[in-house]
Amino acid sequence: MNILWFKKDLRTTNHEPLSQAIKNGPFIPIYIFEPELFQQHDYSYRHFVFLKDCLDDLQHQLNAVSLKLIINVGNVMSIFNDIHSNTPIQTIFSHEETGNNWTYRRDIAIKKWCKTHSINWSEYQQFGVIRKLKNRDGWSKHWQTFINKTPINNLDKIVPNPISLNSIPLDQLEQYVTKINSLDIQKGGSKQAITLLKSFIENRGKNYHKEMSSPVTAFNSCSRLSAHLTHGSIDLRTIYQTLSKQKTYIKSLSKDNQGSWNGALAAILGRLRWHCHFIQKFEDEPTIEYKNLHPGYDVLDKPLNLELFEAWKAGKTGFPMVDACMRALAKTGWLNFRMRAMVTSFACHHLWLPWQAVSHYLANCFTDYEPGIHYSQIQMQAGTTGINTIRIYNPVKQLLDHDPNCSFVKHWIPELESIEPALIHVIHESNLFAPHYPKPIINEKESRTIARNTLFKIRKKPLFKDLSSNIVQKHGSRKKRKP
Repeated sequence: MNILWFKKDLRTTNHEPLSQAIKNGPFIPIYIFEPELFQQHDYSYRHFVFLKDCLDDLQHQLNAVSLKLIINVGNVMSIFNDIHSNTPIQTIFSHEETGNNWTYRRDIAIKKWCKTHSINWSEYQQFGVIRKLKNRDGWSKHWQTFINKTPINNLDKIVPNPISLNSIPLDQLEQYVTKINSLDIQKGGSKQAITLLKSFIENRGKNYHKEMSSPVTAFNSCSRLSAHLTHGSIDLRTIYQTLSKQKTYIKSLSKDNQGSWNGALAAILGRLRWHCHFIQKFEDEPTIEYKNLHPGYDVLDKPLNLELFEAWKAGKTGFPMVDACMRALAKTGWLNFRMRAMVTSFACHHLWLPWQAVSHYLANCFTDYEPGIHYSQIQMQAGTTGINTIRIYNPVKQLLDHDPNCSFVKHWIPELESIEPALIHVIHESNLFAPHYPKPIINEKESRTIARNTLFKIRKKPLFKDLSSNIVQKHGSRKKRKP
């Protein structure tokens, strides 16, 4: 008997493990819910709800081609072992996964178990990520080959499997997680993903490159497909090829009819490449989940100040742009890239909090939490990669630049709803009109200066550049910059 193991690839279109399973005769499609995974510090109820939506959609997709999704709960190895004891497994088909340390260790154990029991485990690329990559030379060519591959579709050749396995109802999974009420959670599932992609290329994305930096416009102008990519309810190729096709069509129009679409589509296509670039970094260096990428920063002394940490999490720092973003994130599970960078920078630099604690909380909040992107970005914003520019965002300037009228701030901070924008912009200096809004928990300029001086002092130490060169060779982009 063959098994199709669904992991973070909850769809039936452009799904290579599914295609290969179909080619190799009858198989059982199975999803194993792992309660222990949801007990890890980086997973939360928000992820569960989105996952459940995706599984519900997947069930309907499989039913349409006369397949039943088997849902089990527990330890993957134990479940596979039970199945194998009753009906020997020949091959397990799945996508490769670049997950957190817990899933990495689980996959190592499964690989060992398969070898012990002479079971073939066939894994296929989910993204343009290459395993056992020595350095980045030639990576872009491999990525282009992957992303332009012809979509796979052989669902009409499915052979029904006479073997049946026990399955639990989807609704019973709720008992294995801790429910949190009053969350505005994005809807999951392939239908939702296709709807978002369609609305992006038809209208929402026309000013993407101009509006993605401001939280005022980004919630609508960004694709909002990131959570779907993370859970695999839509695949990267479908998005990339659809957007590329649209870009070609836009170019065929007269300039008067192109609008701003060329810039918008070029911008998002570039970010899809960066998506895989960062996951590749994590694939090659999984320890960046908990260790500084550049060991030179190991000397940093950053004790977890719980008072500052809790104020940051609650959106009560006394800096309106930070607070509005943190409150919006806690409610919706999403922020645009610029604001993610700002709240991370503020926590790691201004508040001098350890990036590990910051990353765990944000992972819990982001519905689109993708470990490879998450930890790479956290370390970039924390300034611990040793190869990226140290950026310490000034939250006062970010408010002026990206929410000058304070509409976003007023929406998420009711304490400031009746305050004039001019007063909100200086509230960190003088708060005489909003008694219920907290005073600043730190001095912005002073904290920023201390953080910058500390980080740059480390960069000047002997051997720092040599270690940075090694990191660039292993992880750095080979994309040539325009002169």
